[in-house]
Amino acid sequence: MFTGIITDIGRIESAEQRGDLRVAISCGYDTEDIDLGASIACSGACLTVVDKGDHWFAVDVSAETANCTVPGLWSEGTELNLERALKVGDELGGHIVTGHVDGIGEVEGVLDVGDSKRVTIIAGDAIAPYVAAKGSIALDGVSLTVNEVENLSDGVRFSINVIPHTAERTTFSGLTPGRKLNIEIDILARYLGRMMELRR
Repeated sequence: MFTGIITDIGRIESAEQRGDLRVAISCGYDTEDIDLGASIACSGACLTVVDKGDHWFAVDVSAETANCTVPGLWSEGTELNLERALKVGDELGGHIVTGHVDGIGEVEGVLDVGDSKRVTIIAGDAIAPYVAAKGSIALDGVSLTVNEVENLSDGVRFSINVIPHTAERTTFSGLTPGRKLNIEIDILARYLGRMMELRR
C-alpha cells in the first residue's frame, strides 16, 4: 500500500532479460534499511526487491507488468518515481494507492498557469468511467487531483495541475505532449465499478 507521495527519483542502471526482466535501479535510499522482499512502487507499479547494494536495488518485472505499463519504461537510463511501502502510523498525505496499473494515458497538452502546469491527458474507454472531477488519480505513481473531465467517443480527457514542488521531486519536470503515463484509478472507484457491474 502506498500514498502517491514520491520520496525519490531512481534511474534504471541495467535491464537484463532472464525468465523475467531483472532491473537494477539506483536511488538515494539507504538500502541497508530495505529488506529483500520489500515492496517499492516504481512509477506506479508495485515491485518486489530481490537484490540490493549500496544505493541500488533490483526488481523482477514480469511480462504481465511490462504489458500493463508504459512501453519502454523498463529500459536502461529511464528515471522512475519511487515510493516505499506505507508503514502503520505514517502520514497519509496523498490517497490510498495500491501500485496496480489500470491503464495508460497520453499527455495531450501542457499549459503554464501561474507557477504551475495544467496538464491535459487522454485515456481510453477502460479508464473513462473511473475518472471524476475533484477525485483522486495516480499518474506514474504520483497522487493528483482531477480538475475537469470530458467524455470522448473512445475514452476520456481530463486535466490535473502540477505544482512546482511536485515537478521538482518527480519525473514530471519535463512533461511534454505525447508522453505516456501509467494510470491507477482510485481504489474506491474500482470497487464501486465492480459492484455496479455485478448488479447489471
